[in-house]
Amino acid sequence: MSTFWSIWIWVLTLGTLVGCWLLLRMCLKNFAGVPEGESMGHEFDGIEELNNPLPKWWSTFFLVTIIWGFGYLALYPGLGNFQGLLGWKSSNQDVVSLADSKAQIAAAKEAGLNVQYDREVDRANERFGPIFAAFAEQDIETLSKDEAALKIGQRLFLQNCSQCHGSDAKGTEGFPNLTDNDWLYGGDAHAIKTSILDGRVAQGMIAWDTMLGGEEGVKEVAAYVISLNPERASKVDSALAAKGEEKFAMCAACHGSEGQGSTAMGIPLGAPALNDNIWLYSGSERGIQQSIRNGRAGVMPAWKNILGEDKVHVISAYVYSLSNQD
Repeated sequence: MSTFWSIWIWVLTLGTLVGCWLLLRMCLKNFAGVPEGESMGHEFDGIEELNNPLPKWWSTFFLVTIIWGFGYLALYPGLGNFQGLLGWKSSNQDVVSLADSKAQIAAAKEAGLNVQYDREVDRANERFGPIFAAFAEQDIETLSKDEAALKIGQRLFLQNCSQCHGSDAKGTEGFPNLTDNDWLYGGDAHAIKTSILDGRVAQGMIAWDTMLGGEEGVKEVAAYVISLNPERASKVDSALAAKGEEKFAMCAACHGSEGQGSTAMGIPLGAPALNDNIWLYSGSERGIQQSIRNGRAGVMPAWKNILGEDKVHVISAYVYSLSNQD
């Protein structure tokens, strides 16, 4: 905050408190020229106005509130750039990255600042750390059948993963469904944990518009892709799909000669199957054309340094349980 705005806040805040005190003092004085308790000479509908002072309890509490306001502003942040005499703040501000957050936490502890959020995190780690450590000693397959672990994993998932994958983990356009058996990088326990720990950065599907000869080539390949699904093959122009099949050779290197996706020893490698009806992005004709025309490149962030490996282990067990239910 600039010095100007800091001074502006000081003047407005302290001016308001001083103004309240002056207003209270003025209201406690008798300006009516009539002794307190005496009639003001006004009567309406049988009700006579008396010159009564403000209730003592009310004026006392008003004064206490003003004093409390000055005390609060002296002890805690609130007056512009002044950080308060206690060195307290709710959290580290203006954090722009995880590294910046860690640096600010270390600097605050070194300076002896009382950062409420950091203290709460430390207390939570002291209390719940042993619980997560005990869960981490079990393998994911076993943990996926532990009811207590699954409840914790579900809460962690809702807090950290549901923004992309949905509260029911069924995903949405651009974010995969985690409850089925269709996986870009593998759905076994190790692959799921690796995805969450280290994140996934797709190799990226490039834009094929130019290489396919323009818009007509895009439509031809899209038609062929749709024809790979037996349920939709009859709904496309067979002549257009035949032309697309010739050009699909450029796509087969990643997606396989029959659109079965890219695998090595049965492990998916990130290129999705095109011969089923499961789509990470839109599976409509228009959506497929857009993917071919403009390309796609998804990113999942790494959670290892954010949640820690023990918590990731529990989330992995929860995600594993969603697609491996007995």
